[in-house]
Amino acid sequence: MTGDVRRAVGFFLVGALSLLAPVVHSQVSGQLAAVLTVAPFAIVALVALATSGGPLFELFARTADREGGRLYGLASFAFAITGLAILLVGFGLPTAAFVAAVFALTTGNLAQALVAPRVADPVIGTSAFAIVGTVGALGTVLGVGVLGATAPPLFLAAFVAASGALLGALIRSALYVRDDSLVLLSVGLLVWFLLELQPPGATAERVLVGLALTVALGYVAYALGTASVTGMLTGVLLALFAVVLGGYGWFALLVTFFGLGGLASKYRYEEKLQRGIAQENEGARGSGNVLANSAVALVAVVAYAASGHVGVDATVFRFAFAGAVAAALADTFSSEFGGLFDTPRLITTFERVEAGTDGGVTWQGEIAGLVGSAIIAGLGGIFFEFGLVSVVVVTAAGFLGMTVDSVLGATLEGDRLDNQSVNLLATLSAGLFAAVIAVIL
Repeated sequence: MTGDVRRAVGFFLVGALSLLAPVVHSQVSGQLAAVLTVAPFAIVALVALATSGGPLFELFARTADREGGRLYGLASFAFAITGLAILLVGFGLPTAAFVAAVFALTTGNLAQALVAPRVADPVIGTSAFAIVGTVGALGTVLGVGVLGATAPPLFLAAFVAASGALLGALIRSALYVRDDSLVLLSVGLLVWFLLELQPPGATAERVLVGLALTVALGYVAYALGTASVTGMLTGVLLALFAVVLGGYGWFALLVTFFGLGGLASKYRYEEKLQRGIAQENEGARGSGNVLANSAVALVAVVAYAASGHVGVDATVFRFAFAGAVAAALADTFSSEFGGLFDTPRLITTFERVEAGTDGGVTWQGEIAGLVGSAIIAGLGGIFFEFGLVSVVVVTAAGFLGMTVDSVLGATLEGDRLDNQSVNLLATLSAGLFAAVIAVIL
């Protein structure tokens, strides 16, 4: 057994103490229950900070721990669980969310540690984390019912477990090995939110199809090289939310952007590379790029699922989603196709500029962007039952967002905004425009 595997087993055993929570709360009440829930992890954290050698140190120490002379990684892990335990006993965090966060991380880490020595490909290790983390979280979420706590329905449990494991894998891939505390807290809060939301779309069919479609999407993105590991995980998580919280139509619009946008980035890539306008990493989009283009759509689909709780017409969020995705594809088409032509002009002054200049546009790129926006709007007509006027509104919203992207690129990008911020503001402007028009209509 390698050191990484032994360490992962040790973290798993420490995390397993979280299963005491449902037992304690079913047998004991009041302050004693709170103490018995929180104390074990606080004690582990203090012991970790006091340990500088011996078998315990050798079991849990990472490279940075050896340099620092203390088990800071274990202490961070235990303090994070302590924080979740405090949310459990004092602020209403569901026991299911508590154990889901712990076991998504610990079982995912163990799977990744077992795979890493055998397969060098990081995608395989990350996939192992996500898959086994989902199974581990699901098993314990359902198990808390046996131990005396309230367990959610099976398919809601599967949805929250997969969502938590994917988020954990994403954070782990984007950061580094000592990010256990961030993974735990992020997964715990996400699962808590989803359990409180009780999405009506978390049915057997929707969850099973959503998981199957997202696995297929992740594989295709990996096989075609259209996204990095973090970009793939971001897209997969967003796609799962689209299917379960929105529906198949939401997924169709989102996957169209991912698919056509990724292929557009690959189109004549070598020529773009020579011109200095190619996407980095051989056209594979990272998590920041994917999230910047999809964050508004993500908020829209979550708001749609919560519309019954807040008393807002769900149609508004369909328009916001479609407008944001239309802007994302319009901007991608405009830059990926328009950048191949030698006649760009700065959108603010119309002076000629070099290809790839922020804010530089070509008429060919503008047409390509309009086509991209119209594709998403047309799909909105099919899946959201938009009429002709609504399709025109979404197309206009996408074109508006693309134009905002160019104007911001010419005026603020570089000095005050980076590319991801520009993309986010462009999709936000398109989503808000479409939503406002929906209200007026």
